[in-house]
Amino acid sequence: MKSFVIIAASGVGKRMQLEGGVSKQMLAIGGLPVICHTIRAFEEAATVEAVYIATKADSIAQLEELIAKHGFRKVRAVIEGGKERQDSISNCITLIEEEIRTSGVMPDAILVHDGARPFIQPGEIDDIAMLSARYGACVPATKPKDTIKFIGSSPEVFGETLDRSRLLQVQTPQGFSPEKLIEAHRLARREAWYATDDAALVERFFPEQAIRIYETGYHNIKITTPEDVFLAEAILASLLQGRGERN
Repeated sequence: MKSFVIIAASGVGKRMQLEGGVSKQMLAIGGLPVICHTIRAFEEAATVEAVYIATKADSIAQLEELIAKHGFRKVRAVIEGGKERQDSISNCITLIEEEIRTSGVMPDAILVHDGARPFIQPGEIDDIAMLSARYGACVPATKPKDTIKFIGSSPEVFGETLDRSRLLQVQTPQGFSPEKLIEAHRLARREAWYATDDAALVERFFPEQAIRIYETGYHNIKITTPEDVFLAEAILASLLQGRGERN
């Protein structure tokens, strides 16, 4: 089977407190930019045939240089993202639609990933791609470690405590059958309806589509706050040690 991958890499890292609009995907973890770790995982995944990346306009040249330097062969295009994450993914979907029309070949799955999640593993990517092709949708997730509560009748008090055994923290890459992801984005553009992830789009426009859960470990973090950089260094060291490599 083969899958196409979309990587959203337009985040400027407001919560990272970065100055000058620096992209958090360019932060160094283990001596390499975050985005390099991310791309490498998909480069090494057996099911991935093509990668499309959406980033800031002023980051395109820098990212293309990194791709050439590290010999990433599966990256098919680096394009400008949109105002919102969903717009960036839609821009990549437009390119994928053109490729499908030109080649006449439909991928078995399309995966959507956050560029700031550098530690997804190639084997996990392959599992998610195959489950997406088989079931129509698959989303990785982890069990929350903390108790989760609703906010109560005022912002100063808690309301109901949620049953943690029925909660999952959703991650990426999220995989879908190409037809449903493409159509969900088309309908969302028509209605100007935005969601926080692609699974929510598919849930809205294809409520009959069950989304398969793929439970991952806690290594697949998203680099969001300054504290995450220290955690990321520790996770990378652990992954390298597990593979018998040196940082």
